[in-house]
Amino acid sequence: MKFKHIHFIVNPASGKQEPILSYINQAMAASNTNWDITVTKKDVSADKVARELIGKTDLVAVYGGDGCVTAVASALHATQTPMAVIPGGTANVMAKELGIPLDTVEALELLAKNDSRIMNVDMGLVNGTPFLLRVNLGIMATMITNADREIKESLGQLAYGVTAIRSVANAKSVNYHLVIDGKEIVADGVSLTVTNSGNIGIGDFALQPGISITDGKLDVVLMKENSFISLLKIAGSTLLQQETEALRHWKVDSVVISMDEEQVFICDDTEMTARKLDIKVVPGSIKILVPAQV
Repeated sequence: MKFKHIHFIVNPASGKQEPILSYINQAMAASNTNWDITVTKKDVSADKVARELIGKTDLVAVYGGDGCVTAVASALHATQTPMAVIPGGTANVMAKELGIPLDTVEALELLAKNDSRIMNVDMGLVNGTPFLLRVNLGIMATMITNADREIKESLGQLAYGVTAIRSVANAKSVNYHLVIDGKEIVADGVSLTVTNSGNIGIGDFALQPGISITDGKLDVVLMKENSFISLLKIAGSTLLQQETEALRHWKVDSVVISMDEEQVFICDDTEMTARKLDIKVVPGSIKILVPAQV
């Protein structure tokens, strides 16, 4: 696709260390596209910039990690302004999910050449807040909040796996009261994820088979037991893309999660707390530029 105007949002604190401004300039010099750029900082957040760009540019291109990408997606949710993802983070889950090149120069070429298209991608709402990737409770939330920045810089996306293993020993089972598409279910577990994206950020591996960002559904995945055996079973099911009895998996339009007490949860990259989560899918609510063959 060709665009008359592109506005780039660049997060200078993203995981990659590379001359992104030079790369953008080189890519855009080969096209007739007009472009502008905003660099985020403490008082200039990616989502704030994106909201101000709605209807004022043909494409919002975001360079950063998944936190920056999901923030922009949240701002553009349910609008006609499309976004492009230039992966610059540690895990780059959405880029992997959509088949976007992880190499920055190659990803930028999608914006300048005619071998791309706009894909309508599902999002979710949790207590009214949009999310692109997933909502995590229990071990999966702890894994993200406790991931040390130095470990992330040295190990990259494997840092989350290291933190997950550390979290298992201290994990406590929670009694979850679920209402899945109107059906009540009570289940105990050490981790509960409501996910839109299957990719876990490590290679091309998915959390469970059959999870799609374009199927108009969300997936609820419950880890039942606090044991390394369960982790091994889950790791095996991820590698082989097979279901495992260590997890319970539901494909849903909506789920209401109630807990006995307030819990920390992660909505994409943001830490929140709640005792009750009302979650539903919003099919095709964000437009994202992807390679033509995806």
